[in-house]
Order: sequence, then C-alpha cells, then structure tokens
Amino acid sequence: MIVRPVRVTDLPALMDLVQQAGPGFTTLPANEDRLVHRVRWAQRTFAEQVERADADYLFVLEDDDQQVVGVSAMSGAVGLREPWYNYRVGLTVSASPDLGIARQIPTLFLNNEMTGQSELCSLFLRHDQRQGTNGRLLSLGRLLFVAEFPQLFGDKLIAELRGSADEHGCSPFWDSLGRHFFKKEFSYADHLSGLGNKSFIAELMPRQPLYTCLLTEQAQAVIGKAHPNTVPAMKLLNAEGFAHQGYIDIFDAGPVIEAPVAKIRSVRDSQALVLAIGTPDEQAPVWLIHNRRLENCRITVAKARLVGNSLVVDRLTAKRLQLQPGNSVRAVPLLKQQQQAVAA
Repeated sequence: MIVRPVRVTDLPALMDLVQQAGPGFTTLPANEDRLVHRVRWAQRTFAEQVERADADYLFVLEDDDQQVVGVSAMSGAVGLREPWYNYRVGLTVSASPDLGIARQIPTLFLNNEMTGQSELCSLFLRHDQRQGTNGRLLSLGRLLFVAEFPQLFGDKLIAELRGSADEHGCSPFWDSLGRHFFKKEFSYADHLSGLGNKSFIAELMPRQPLYTCLLTEQAQAVIGKAHPNTVPAMKLLNAEGFAHQGYIDIFDAGPVIEAPVAKIRSVRDSQALVLAIGTPDEQAPVWLIHNRRLENCRITVAKARLVGNSLVVDRLTAKRLQLQPGNSVRAVPLLKQQQQAVAA
C-alpha cells in the first residue's frame, strides 16, 4: 500500500468511495462536477500553484494492484477566505450570596479562533480494507507530509470530528439549537457547509453566548462527543498528541481536536535518513516512510531496521517509494498501540 496525491484517473474510484461513505461525508460530496473540480485543484496544490489559504492536499491510498481503496486530505488554512466558525465551550458563573445560590453553567461562544490553522479532513477507508496498518498509513501519512513540508501549513493542525447522530442521520444538537434559526434539516445544513457555503451561519445563527442548560438533555449529552464510527480515528490522533480543548462543531457538536505541529509525535520524532536495501528481520519495527517529494509524494509503511543514519528496507518497499539505495527518506516508527482509523 502507498499514499500518494490524487490524479484525474482516480475519479471513478473516488466516486465509488464517497458513495460508500454515505451522506455524512460532507467534505467530499458524491457530486461528479465538484469532485472533478476538487481533484484538479488538488493537483494545482501539489504543484505549488495556489496560496496556502486555498491549498487542498487530497491523497489516496493505493494497493499494489493500483486500486484506490481510501482517501484523506488536508487544507492549508481555514477561515482565510471566509469565516470559519466553531463553538467554544466555556463557563458562566452566577451567584447570589443573599439567596445562597451559585450556578456554574456551561456556555457556548461562537468564535473564529481556528482561523489560519490547517485542517485534517476527508478520511475514508473502504470497508474491506480496514485491517493491518492501512488505516494508520492513510491517516498518519498526512502528518509525515507535514513534517517534511512544515512551511506549507499553519502552526497548529485541527480535525473536526463527526458528532453524534441517530441511525437516520438526525443530530440532537442541531434539532435543539440550529434548527430554530435555520429552518432546515441537519443533513441540509451540513451539506451546505461541506460545499463551502458557510455565510448562512453568520446571517442566521445567534452570535450571543448560549447557555447549554436551555438545550434538551439529549443535546447536552452529545456536546464534544464523537460519533462511534469516528472514535478509532480520534484515538489514533490522540496518540499523536491531538487533544480536545473545548471547541466543537456548530452543527452536531462533534469535538474539534488540535495539536501544535511541532509537538505532533510523527512530526517531532521523524528523521531524515538514507535508504538502504536489505532484509529486515521479523522482529524489526514497522516504520512510516516518506520519499521526501511533494508533487510525486509516496508514503508507505514497512518493517525496517535503523543502522546509523540508514534505514534498511526490502526491495518491494523501495519500489513502492520509487527510490534507489542512497536516496533520502523521512521516517518515523509507528506506535504499536494505535487504533485503526477508517472514517472522519
């Protein structure tokens, strides 16, 4: 398996993937025209023909038979072209000493504090490929790309994780809050946001702080909670240093997790090494390996042995990376306890 930049020839496989992912996959809608536009824009991004505010790094996971089985992406910066909204969960303290009453009430503050940061998004792995290291390669390959090209990204990486919804795709948070101001179903509002049309948020949603005690109990219970299908992806990023700092999605209240780029494990611990060909033994650790190229980026996972400043891999791994002995790679060991990531 390798992770590489998307190509126009991947469009049929991409359409199949987004149809498998279903309606919750709003950042990559099953619309052929929009998909064509995004693929072509991603190609311009990898060719360094766009500004960071418009950069869209779209990757695919490809097997040795050149079949595309997964997709993931990163945006160079959010909120620089139009406002990027989240709720921050704060606390309002009210007290009356005369009455002996004191209340601490969680409060939602609409904000644009993530503006300029880079976002991990559009992660989906085909159901029959959710095994071994495939999910880790698809998700963490992006982090190794950031380690190699930090100048292309913000100081912080964020990920808006899907929030709780029922089997019909309805969000208790949206039904208790957003629907009162935007008279549409959650799926429609989420779809508009996924298409990049977020101006209605500023036009219709309340900008004043909102007391969570005014929401239904069901809505309060899902604030900052990830959808069960997204929990493995969250745990994977948690192991890399991402944490929930109180920011949530304004539609379904899913957690926004974040990490300073310099403190992300795969960035901090990655090394520039010299590729060598050999036979790593069965006890050799599994490494995440990047060929250090941008437009022709290829990332894979393989057992490898560190010898001095050389990383010894087998010939198949070198072939997957399209490298020769003596070429430079960027690599980092995988964590054994990391969970499989399949969708976010």
